[in-house]
Amino acid sequence: MDINVERAARLDTATLSDALDRHGIVGQCYQIKPRSYGFRMTGRAWTLLYGVAGSPPGTVGDYIDDVKAGEVIVLANSGRDDVTVWGDILTEMAHRKGIAGTVIDGINRDVALCLELNYPIYSRESWMRTGKDRVQVEATQTPVTIGRARVCPGDLIRGDADGVVVIPREHEERVLASAEEIQKAEDAIRASVRGGMSLREARETHRYHQLQTRTEQR
Repeated sequence: MDINVERAARLDTATLSDALDRHGIVGQCYQIKPRSYGFRMTGRAWTLLYGVAGSPPGTVGDYIDDVKAGEVIVLANSGRDDVTVWGDILTEMAHRKGIAGTVIDGINRDVALCLELNYPIYSRESWMRTGKDRVQVEATQTPVTIGRARVCPGDLIRGDADGVVVIPREHEERVLASAEEIQKAEDAIRASVRGGMSLREARETHRYHQLQTRTEQR
């Protein structure tokens, strides 16, 4: 059992983003969006780096046999929007294996199946053009960049309707603690307002304007 994965799963990406800001950590994956607003995922990153295909071209997808249940597949394709690096065969295999989801700095195809299976895919967009013979795997389980955020193998990944955040493993305890504090304060503000307090008074009482204030250097 991974306690911090469970803790992250109870928090939304907006709250985690605020906690990342508090600690000066860039973990928000810019422009990486869910293919369905109903998707949710939480797990440890399993990373892969793509590059332009050589001659002869290398493989694009045999790696999935090595990914474990509960992990999140993180594919770095330099944000390319002209070729896909994920399709229906990978979706079916990932779903059958119990993989938590897929994050792509690039695009995917075969959206219908991920929606049918409720398998979470987060990417820049979708289109049908294959990456076969156009890109190839350069390295696996290596640091990659996803939407301007650095992702290392084993980092915490959380995705919901608002997008994806990555929490570096070496900072996850303090980021999660801050996110839980922020969530508790925001819940208290809601309860106070429902009880008749003005929003201004509730925010002042629960120190809303200090919740995301930078508290320390990395």
